[in-house]
Amino acid sequence: MRVALAEDGALFRQGLVMLLEAAGHEVVACEPGGDELLRALADQPVDVAVLDIRMPPEPDGGLVTAERLRASHPDTGLLFLSHYAESHYLVRILEIGTEAIGYRLKEKVGSVDVLSDTLTRIADGEIVIEPVLARRLVEKPRNDRANVVASLSERERDVLKLMAEGRANGAIAGELYVSGKAVEKHIASIFDKLGLHADATESNRRVLAVLTYLRSQRGEG
Repeated sequence: MRVALAEDGALFRQGLVMLLEAAGHEVVACEPGGDELLRALADQPVDVAVLDIRMPPEPDGGLVTAERLRASHPDTGLLFLSHYAESHYLVRILEIGTEAIGYRLKEKVGSVDVLSDTLTRIADGEIVIEPVLARRLVEKPRNDRANVVASLSERERDVLKLMAEGRANGAIAGELYVSGKAVEKHIASIFDKLGLHADATESNRRVLAVLTYLRSQRGEG
């Protein structure tokens, strides 16, 4: 696929280019900051843009760049990279978009297979969240909002964890060795317990379920 890259660390930037090219992708633009990337992509859309969260324009240039890129090229997938799995970053990322978007740790995308799988899932419209962050959200509730999470059954928590990683129903069923109908039933129960009613779309309720956990970690009501 056609990929653009913005990363202010020269060594990591060149390493990503090598990984992308080794996987057979075309690196259309490779820039040290968000402003440069936006100029480079003004007239040539790409399938996915890979953005360092903390880069020029400071302090969170990747997020600012993504907002502008989604406005000008709404079909472009976005992959955010960071050294840290931070829930406040993920909240902002999901506010930018709920489709074709991902947040991974830099240390976890250091192989051709992992990077290509992540890019493919984003290009296919999925939400890809760093698993360590999804596990932290599910396993360590801290406030009243998270008490609702505690009401979920163990299987529902397993399903929600995989939802938070951006897995589709079929992938969840395969991971848990259950039927697709069983996954649908668990998800419906999760939505009901979290108060996510049927007047919203399925995809929006999935994202809202993840945001419920994220906001509980931040102490929001």
